[in-house]
Amino acid sequence: MLGQIEKKIQNFMQEIANINIEQLFSQIISGKMLRSKLILAICPHHPKVIELCAIIEMIQSASLLHDDVIDESEIRRGKPSLNASFGNKNAIMLGDVLYSKAFFELTKMDQRIAQSISNAVIELSRGEIDDVYLSENFNPSQEKYFQMLRDKTASLIGASAECGAILAGLDDVKYKNYGINLGIAFQIIDDVLDVKGDRETLGKPSMRDFKEGKTTLPYIFLYENLPENQKKILVSYFRQDSPKIDEWLKEHFNKYNIIHSVIDQAIRYGDLAIASIKDQKNHLLEEIVDKMIYREF
Repeated sequence: MLGQIEKKIQNFMQEIANINIEQLFSQIISGKMLRSKLILAICPHHPKVIELCAIIEMIQSASLLHDDVIDESEIRRGKPSLNASFGNKNAIMLGDVLYSKAFFELTKMDQRIAQSISNAVIELSRGEIDDVYLSENFNPSQEKYFQMLRDKTASLIGASAECGAILAGLDDVKYKNYGINLGIAFQIIDDVLDVKGDRETLGKPSMRDFKEGKTTLPYIFLYENLPENQKKILVSYFRQDSPKIDEWLKEHFNKYNIIHSVIDQAIRYGDLAIASIKDQKNHLLEEIVDKMIYREF
């Protein structure tokens, strides 16, 4: 069914009837479509499910296009990002087209679904703005990190599960809680992979987040464990790029067993996700949590 979703997105984009937009859109590399997999696991047979998945994937693609411009990223899924190949203006405008077309199609859906996704995009955008402000300085606050993460990553995943439940006539609150906790766990694992992964696995250099101004959970945990004099060293390394700094970070991550502690946090949120829908007997959703958390370990 993922192929049907991709075909529906292509049809939506062809309806815009602009060769330049079609050319730019053809350069986007499809991801793992996690949000669509959640919806299909909750509501596989509803006549509107393909359209819903296509709308959400278009919104996700739009957010990534804007994210790459904000982060000045040149790589996306191991390939040159669209902004690197075609410029920031085209990346931003294609993102705007995807958002606009997705919202146009969203007006044809159940009002509760339209409101859920629209609110998620507000939260997503709020998270993007908070992320920009947090990147100005080293952020030692778990509270600020988790609020940004919930908005930027978990909101659309939560809305996807919620909307799948609305289509299926199930308890949408339980499924939304599942999606939010899954989204938090998903991003924590991404934070871990950035620290301990390699270029081949990540499609980008390791420890890139810290160099780009992102104080992710491994660095917050490290800061909390360091003595005062070494906290100052860690903060001084923020946004710096050198092999010496990488070695210092790896040494201290190992010394304080930081990665294990961060993975434990991801597992905790994964367990919360499963607990949210335990009485729903949806083994596919439980498998998604397991595969996502342990996908690279």
